[in-house]
Amino acid sequence: MPSPAYTNDEHQTAHSSLFKKSITAPLQSVLPPGVTRHAFDAAILRYKAVVGHDQVLQGDALDEYIDPYELAEAEGEGKRRMPSAAVRPKHVGELKQVLAVSREHKIAVWTFSRGKNLGYGGPAPRVSGSVALDLHRMNRIIEVNAEYAYAVVEPGVTFTELYEHCLKHKLKVWPSVPSLGWGSVVGNTLDRGTGFTPTATHHQHICGLEAMLADGDVVRTGQFAVSNSQSSHLSKFTFGPSIEGLFLQSNLAIVTKLGIWLTPAPQAYMSCSFDMPDFDDVETIVDTFGPLRRDGTLPNTCYCSNIVEWLGMMGKREDMWPEPGPIPDWRIKELQKELGFGYWNVKFGLYGAKGIIQAHFDHVKQILDKKAPKGRLQGHIFSAEDWETLDPLSVPDPHGGFFVGIPSLWSLPMVKFRLPKDGSGIGAHYDYSPIIPSNGKEVLQWVRTAKKVCEAENFDLFCDFFMHERHVIFVNMMTFDKTNPSHRASVQNIFHNLFQEGKKRGYSKYRSHVNTMDLVASLYDFNGHAYRRFVETIKDAVDPEGILSPGKQGIWPKRFRDDEKLKAHL
Repeated sequence: MPSPAYTNDEHQTAHSSLFKKSITAPLQSVLPPGVTRHAFDAAILRYKAVVGHDQVLQGDALDEYIDPYELAEAEGEGKRRMPSAAVRPKHVGELKQVLAVSREHKIAVWTFSRGKNLGYGGPAPRVSGSVALDLHRMNRIIEVNAEYAYAVVEPGVTFTELYEHCLKHKLKVWPSVPSLGWGSVVGNTLDRGTGFTPTATHHQHICGLEAMLADGDVVRTGQFAVSNSQSSHLSKFTFGPSIEGLFLQSNLAIVTKLGIWLTPAPQAYMSCSFDMPDFDDVETIVDTFGPLRRDGTLPNTCYCSNIVEWLGMMGKREDMWPEPGPIPDWRIKELQKELGFGYWNVKFGLYGAKGIIQAHFDHVKQILDKKAPKGRLQGHIFSAEDWETLDPLSVPDPHGGFFVGIPSLWSLPMVKFRLPKDGSGIGAHYDYSPIIPSNGKEVLQWVRTAKKVCEAENFDLFCDFFMHERHVIFVNMMTFDKTNPSHRASVQNIFHNLFQEGKKRGYSKYRSHVNTMDLVASLYDFNGHAYRRFVETIKDAVDPEGILSPGKQGIWPKRFRDDEKLKAHL
């Protein structure tokens, strides 16, 4: 019996439920591509000698290593992306030996930290038969420095564990956390995930990381590469090319330690919200908040969601609209009135000294009163005494939470939005998430298109977007019942049609499901896909056997590019 994935009881219960209840077709055994049964059995014995028998999983024990939201698993043999085994090293020494076995037998591994990239494949491999290289046991918090506001963590450290460490040791720093706190700090950061505090764009706050190459060599970046440097996690400057970016959404190496900047605990925080009543008001919101982001008036990410996403947090869709087809506009208006929401709802925070925050808010209010008079702005300020720092636990819901660095599983229930009232079904979601210019007309045109695409398949537009300085990340979420064939077909159609609409406009996704990585990678076509050729050249140099996460982000090692038999596994 494998050890639990989490020591946190709430997380372990939710994790077990997520995977145990996700399976609609039996697991099937599969071998690594190009590897015989005899060679694989020999490799398994060697993996067990390295990490221990109980840390190598096969057969039915792999039920936590699939995509819990897989669309195609029920359609026939070989549709679900399956690992051949899972190996769970505890430290870099074990990881190095695991890679040595994998190189010798040319066994592809699919690396992940916590496997919580849900809606994008979770822990499932791009290539069926890859060994799931599960790093969750590499879970040391190596350092949290409150003076300089940074942390150094291993891949298995969750946002909740980092937060609890800061709380336990009374460290006056706030980690940035995403909407679900059970994910890996390293995994989320490397996949360009975001949170909500001033250090919300996680990958932009990487400072000094360590990575293991396929041959077991270990490299560090920036000042972290200087022995005993006091600036290892203080400066991104290096001597020569900066290479951190090579390890983002990458299969060139395995990140084993990550330095990341945190937010110093402020004296005060203001919880701010703004909403507008009508669908077309998104143009005003983008054209008002966009300049405020660019000129620094609003220095942090603004999070904007539509009313349907909020409905997803409040109950089952059937309770709000029991009829087939999308919720009609008149009913949406009724629900807005009943619940006190706008059609678009913006949330952001202001951080710093109390007096400065109040003046800041007053200035924002003047701008919004002039440029978006239909909207409603609210602000609630929370502060410590002068020269003290604010305790995030003193900020009550709904104002605090991840906006003050406190992680939770707050948004997990929304995947159940389209489940039947009788309690049957399996909640799931799939996303299309393009990068769009922060321009009101552009975003309005997109949401009109996205609404039309979704409603053509009898789905509602269920979305949010994150406003950065010059672009927005638009997340079109399709929540569905995985046991419902019509839902699965509709989700596939919605994704395909949104992708084609995005392609026409030159939009790419900010991250991709494992099933669509090649499709998204095909968009980067300048000069005959020169980007892909360049990265493939690096891949072949640092991983000549092609064992590290083949196919991740559409980057394939030479042996997969050249061998027709291996391509059959794709």
